[in-house]
Amino acid sequence: MKKIFTYLVVVLSICTTNIYSGGFQLNEHGAKAVAMGGAFTAVANDPSAVYWNGAGLSFLRGTHFMLSTHAIQPKSTFRGVLPSVDEYKLIDQTFFPTNLFVSHYINDQWAVGFGFTVPFGLGTKWDDEWIGRYLAVETELQVLTLSPVVSFRPIEQLAISAGFVYSFADVLIERKNPQTPFTGDATIRLEGDDKAAFGYNLGLMYKPIDKLTFGLSYHSQIEYDFEGTATSTGAQQLIDAKRLPMGDIKAKLTTPFNLAFGVAYQVLDNLLLSADFQLVGWSSYDTLAVDFVNPAYPDVASPRMYEDSYFLRFGLDYKFNQDLSLQGGIYYDKNPVPDEYLNPSLPETDRIGFSIGAEYKLFNNLALRGSYLFIRGSELRIENSKEYYSGNSGFNGVYTTYANVFSLSLLYSL
Repeated sequence: MKKIFTYLVVVLSICTTNIYSGGFQLNEHGAKAVAMGGAFTAVANDPSAVYWNGAGLSFLRGTHFMLSTHAIQPKSTFRGVLPSVDEYKLIDQTFFPTNLFVSHYINDQWAVGFGFTVPFGLGTKWDDEWIGRYLAVETELQVLTLSPVVSFRPIEQLAISAGFVYSFADVLIERKNPQTPFTGDATIRLEGDDKAAFGYNLGLMYKPIDKLTFGLSYHSQIEYDFEGTATSTGAQQLIDAKRLPMGDIKAKLTTPFNLAFGVAYQVLDNLLLSADFQLVGWSSYDTLAVDFVNPAYPDVASPRMYEDSYFLRFGLDYKFNQDLSLQGGIYYDKNPVPDEYLNPSLPETDRIGFSIGAEYKLFNNLALRGSYLFIRGSELRIENSKEYYSGNSGFNGVYTTYANVFSLSLLYSL
């Protein structure tokens, strides 16, 4: 029954690694940044600079509070297993991550900020009887972070920042497992959390001339020590024989670094253009191990052959008048997962996103922002899958993905 434990690790590795590329990772940290396609590293002109580039706080005078919420509706289908073309769809879900940012300009040299964010907070759910139930039924992850940031401006044109990140997370995974010679399927469920993980972020912003800005930001790796419980519902004989996973487990996960470089240019008095390149250091990730506290269950490890990935982002901000501004953006998200390791717990493909948004000043110190983002994944045909759904049969088929994201922010300034 070694394969049962291997399946468990594969599911865990998928749900806690692929998420950081495009899948469960949330880049929704303020409606304006979303509307500009996330090309915000060299812009960072509102309190969400705490996340995008803390050095931007030094160029943001006053005290500001920003509360944002987002409605995210991921969609995906699978056609297969090849040569079959039967179609299966994810069960519809809507997620509502919320974030809060506060910034304060102390003087010409110092500024501070604080952020509460949900950098990861999505999930997938398939029908209990679908063809891929032995690989994935339900997967959900939520990561929350608290981050204070300090920005220092040694000269007028240059600012640098440093921030501390405190993070806590929980994960839920469920799938089916055949239990021959007994009828029906067993259900394997894993729940775990980490209540204290730590990291840091760094930022730099440089304005050589009034109209041109360069930005650089770095988010460190964060190591999570998940502790949880594996439970199985199935034939009691298999449970008693320890052929279905039960009991306490532990797993380590180190997320990759994120390095972003941005440039922004004020083309006209009322038109700002921006562009970002973001590198995600996935090549450092090769294995995830799961340890069972009970020595009766063997510890197992799953190899993962990830590659570095990147985002390309472009945005614009057009000031229509003193009260109204419009934004637009586009980005490309490169899939870091080799095709043969793609798993239905997170159908990951190359993605392109198109966004629009607007800001309207309700009062002198109160502004409302809204945006819409459409994310389209390229159709991906898998013919050499190393994810086995039945014996040595690879889970080959065709994946399509897309998502709708609606964002709303309220900005209050003193």
